Amino acid sequence: MSQQDLTADMLTRIRNAVRNRTEHVNCINNKLNRGVAKVLKEEGYIQEYEVIEDDRQGILKVHLKYGPRGESVIRRIDRVSKPGCRVYRGVSDIPRPLQGLGIAVVSTSRGVLSDRQCREERVGGEFVALVS
Repeated sequence: MSQQDLTADMLTRIRNAVRNRTEHVNCINNKLNRGVAKVLKEEGYIQEYEVIEDDRQGILKVHLKYGPRGESVIRRIDRVSKPGCRVYRGVSDIPRPLQGLGIAVVSTSRGVLSDRQCREERVGGEFVALVS
């Protein structure tokens, strides 16, 4: 089966795994998915991620994070920019999800960054996902 949007597939796998309360989820490894996982780890939405090498492109293993009473840290994770309709934002147009309690994941010329990092570095780019 051919996958067209690997990032949407990764976000859907994470969404389903959080709903099922699993500890980790395996995703397809590519640069954008590694960048999204890096941002999620830096912002505290996942515990860890690791790249497992295989004979093909590799597997990205994401270890999910839950609260002390088992509540999920990720409440909502949505893809914004899609292959059929790319969404680009300048630094002044990047939203603040939930008045700063959520994050926007943006793919920039300096790598995949959160909305906070984009404002610090004064750079915009492709608006990849919303996480809250």
